[in-house]
Amino acid sequence: MSERIRVLVAEDQDLTRASLGELIAGDGALTLAGEARDGREAIQAVARLRPQVVLMDIRMPVLDGLEATRAICASSPSTKVIVLTTFDLDEYVYEALKAGASGFLLKDGLVTEIPKAIRTVHEGHAMLAPEVTRRVIADFAARRVRRAPARARFDGLTGRERDVVAAIVRGLSNDEIAADLFLSLATVKTYLSRLFAKLGVRDRTQLVILAYESGFAETLRPGG
Repeated sequence: MSERIRVLVAEDQDLTRASLGELIAGDGALTLAGEARDGREAIQAVARLRPQVVLMDIRMPVLDGLEATRAICASSPSTKVIVLTTFDLDEYVYEALKAGASGFLLKDGLVTEIPKAIRTVHEGHAMLAPEVTRRVIADFAARRVRRAPARARFDGLTGRERDVVAAIVRGLSNDEIAADLFLSLATVKTYLSRLFAKLGVRDRTQLVILAYESGFAETLRPGG
């Protein structure tokens, strides 16, 4: 039996925090590593408990989820953060993704999506499948001035690497990329690791943000 994924819940509302804790405790693949009531407690809990995934409420007292996410991703790169928000188009969400969060979920969404999301980010994938996530990234990245230095990072990519970037921007999973580009799953994973290293990003979310902010996403043609 594989080891359970250790999860920390950072949420200031007692009822919501308790509900999330019960949901995690009731899933055979997950274990509740701890809880936090604000961003500062979340940072301290991550340092002490070393959870693999954090469910992070974006708006909390003392220190908000955005600052906590930035600090956790900087000090504990192996810990994945999923942002929880009540708003589907919220600039805080974009900033949290940019700070290093692996994705986000809506609090009023399907509760059954939370365990699946935890497993997804733990496996190294980003929560980019929902259209709203890509919309948040595209919308807020489009408001910023294109950064030439960021655009230059893509100049050294091969044609095949550009194809993989295009697929990631479209929100395709590894299996879908493999099928779309006629590659093996192992080859896709190799391309991803190579792209992350070349572009200086930690995961798919960071890659998509960089692609939009630099203007590179606009040069990509789906499937081409």
